[in-house]
Amino acid sequence: MVGGVLEPQASQSREATSTSIYRANTNLSLVPPTCEVRDTSPTFHSYLTLHCGGRGRRRATPVWTLFSFNHRRSVFCPVGAMPNIVLFSGSSHHDLSQKVADRLGLELGKVITKKFSNQETCVEIGESVRGEDVYIIQSGCGEINDNLMELLIMINACKIASSSRVTAVIPCFPYARQDKKDKSRAPISAKLVANMLSVAGADHIITMDLHASQIQGFFDIAVDNLYAEPAVLQWIRENIPEWKNCIIVSPDAGGAKRVTSIADRLNVEFALIHKERKKANEVDRMVLVGDVKDRVAILVDDMADTCGTICHAADKLIDAGATKVYAILTHGIFSGPAISRINNAPFEAVVVTNTIPQEEKMKSCEKIQVIDISMILAEAIRRTHNGESVSYLFSHVPL
Repeated sequence: MVGGVLEPQASQSREATSTSIYRANTNLSLVPPTCEVRDTSPTFHSYLTLHCGGRGRRRATPVWTLFSFNHRRSVFCPVGAMPNIVLFSGSSHHDLSQKVADRLGLELGKVITKKFSNQETCVEIGESVRGEDVYIIQSGCGEINDNLMELLIMINACKIASSSRVTAVIPCFPYARQDKKDKSRAPISAKLVANMLSVAGADHIITMDLHASQIQGFFDIAVDNLYAEPAVLQWIRENIPEWKNCIIVSPDAGGAKRVTSIADRLNVEFALIHKERKKANEVDRMVLVGDVKDRVAILVDDMADTCGTICHAADKLIDAGATKVYAILTHGIFSGPAISRINNAPFEAVVVTNTIPQEEKMKSCEKIQVIDISMILAEAIRRTHNGESVSYLFSHVPL
């Protein structure tokens, strides 16, 4: 730079500087009308442009604007401006979609969803999507079958309207538990859903904490499976004073990899509960592997439906000598008797993310707390649109 002093407006991490506006303090007698300072960072590929106001060059007031490189379109765009992108919300979780849109500085696209008298789903896209990068946010919750059909119709409507790319953002992937043939004549419904999304015209899937990460292999299109783990770690450090004396517990063998990752990041020990089921949603016997005596136990799982497993696990941990029990879940489905079971269980708190709406359930259960993950989804959308890597989100929470 020609003698100027470049200062960020606020103290931020280097990752956050890709979305910061900078100013320059200078009293140069001669300032070029326009000059550029290129960021040498291989991660952000951004640069600053100096614009000087007024005709006279003496005492000109410089204004710095940060640009970022859009790899997909091969152009530099001002940060905050996201051209050729349209964000639509399905009817399953409008609140989350609005938070994502607010985070990106966008308005949700116009779409009308309704049902005919015979209960057929009708979708009308209310604006042009020709040549646009379309993102449709629809979670697998509530009336799952209706919401899934609505998503498929919205994808197809945008695809045949000549959009350049359609990305389905599915925070909670439907039918994720039916991912294998565990008995004779059992369907692999997760694979069927993957096929339906591909045939409808989806070019890319963004989801969070798949029940089994191998579900990504059911698709022939790109799938980004984001993790709630960074947000969970942040919540534990900020809300559990005794977290350094805690133990991370998996309520089943399938979650062992998840809890070992969290335990390693916190530098604490982990335990495992082995469960045997008579049938789906009904646990027969549980065996604790590990020592939880005089410790704070934190149960971690990807989802809870009827909550039979985590409530039995909480009783088991208290009987084994745990001082407090917390439960942290990515997807809080809470169907059937789940709320009454949580109210009667010895939990300090049951923490879930907002991949599924929780407002009504929080009114019935004071133990339920929510972690907002809209910033993770928003940053994933921004990075995908700009052709940037999303791997940073696997270990960090966006500012």
